[in-house]
Amino acid sequence: MDSQSSHHSMMDRMASEENRTATRSTQTRTAETGTAETRTAPTRTATSATERGTAAVAGTTETTTPGAARTRAWATRLVVVGIVLSALNLRPAITSLGALLEEVRDGLGMSGSVAGLLTSVPPLCFAVFGVTAPRLARRFGPAAVVCAGMAAITAGLLIRPYVGSTAGFLAASALALMGIAVSNVLMPVIVKRWFPDRVGSMTGLYSMALAMGTSLAAAITVPLTDALGGGWQPGLAVWAALAAVAVLPWLPLVRDRGTAPAERPEPVRAAGEQPAPLRITRSRTAWALAVFFGLQATAAYITMGWMAQIFRDAGVPAGTAGVLLAVTMVMGVPLAFVIPRVATRLPQQGPIALVLGVCGLAGYAGLYLAPAGGAWAWAVLLGISNCAFPLALTMVGMRARSGAGVAQLSAFAQSTGYLISIPGPLLVGVLYQQSGGWGLPIALMAGLMVPQILVGFLAGRNRIVEDEATAR
Repeated sequence: MDSQSSHHSMMDRMASEENRTATRSTQTRTAETGTAETRTAPTRTATSATERGTAAVAGTTETTTPGAARTRAWATRLVVVGIVLSALNLRPAITSLGALLEEVRDGLGMSGSVAGLLTSVPPLCFAVFGVTAPRLARRFGPAAVVCAGMAAITAGLLIRPYVGSTAGFLAASALALMGIAVSNVLMPVIVKRWFPDRVGSMTGLYSMALAMGTSLAAAITVPLTDALGGGWQPGLAVWAALAAVAVLPWLPLVRDRGTAPAERPEPVRAAGEQPAPLRITRSRTAWALAVFFGLQATAAYITMGWMAQIFRDAGVPAGTAGVLLAVTMVMGVPLAFVIPRVATRLPQQGPIALVLGVCGLAGYAGLYLAPAGGAWAWAVLLGISNCAFPLALTMVGMRARSGAGVAQLSAFAQSTGYLISIPGPLLVGVLYQQSGGWGLPIALMAGLMVPQILVGFLAGRNRIVEDEATAR
């Protein structure tokens, strides 16, 4: 009798556990798809929040064995390493060239107009090639596309110093920028798919690494060039080594897609959702986020391209002006980690956009009234303002429900935003040349900050683009 009672008790516990597991599986699928779908599927109990997010992306759950759990933990660590290394490589192609632009012009016999065009190539490439990222990710998987992007960066950075012509230099730069463009778009997608419960912290880590790569390339390209013999070619080519290292973490994820459910292409999960396609241009939130992204990119490119010159024209020594620019960029390292974590804890992100915008307005006012007298304060304030970039990336991850939605929103916001940002630095240069001073350009910069704050409030509302843009 005791044995029979024990047997019944054990069966009751198993049935109870099975019911709880099935309920969790259904809830996971419902949270991901936004439907009350209750189709049957193999079930398991997720051993961590990361595995639950991974299962949600895959659209199914699997039996967990100790070996499978170790494989997923190993794959997750690889993804973290891959995200950090990839982010480090998303700006050195640009800032390393800026440090040696005069030497490159002399070496290639590049005209001033072509050199000016070269400074506008990055946002143009980001806009043109970024649009292709979601389609490539659906076909090959996000990890494979980012891996190919890092390989393209490596090849472009290695080839461009040695092609010997302006046309070849531009073509090789475009190859590297193409890799940067698709990786730009897919980084938020990968964060959303692998770490759905840690979007803020992982976006912060990614943004911090991106800021570090930006400032590192600007700070050490010239010393590296001197250490390598003084020629600009090896000074630019050396950054291909860092990009080559970033290829490595993605290779196992490309080969072993089956061991990482989060890495399966989106159509596997979303096949049943195709009757209601997402038309991203119908979403007001998507448009607000795109304009916000474009205005913050405009401010960032103007700052990187012209701030040192503003200080130099005010009487600040050239070396000090370079350090001030470095201070502005370095501000993004700690704040890029903090801002996304704060943003994900708030119901709306508009107040953060307001604080960043006010810092920008104060910095521009200082540049206008006393550029040399308070140079360090203005550099810090503008560095804080430029941290609208990680805020924009965080909102991309928060404003879409699914991996496919994040991919489309990221591509639309970044591509449209970078198109918006192209005229800004050029217009500042024209105003400076025509007026002979910095009054009008600074007024333009400050004027653009006002609509940036307004669209930041619109983009920061608690909205989901799938609810606004799904075709009926």
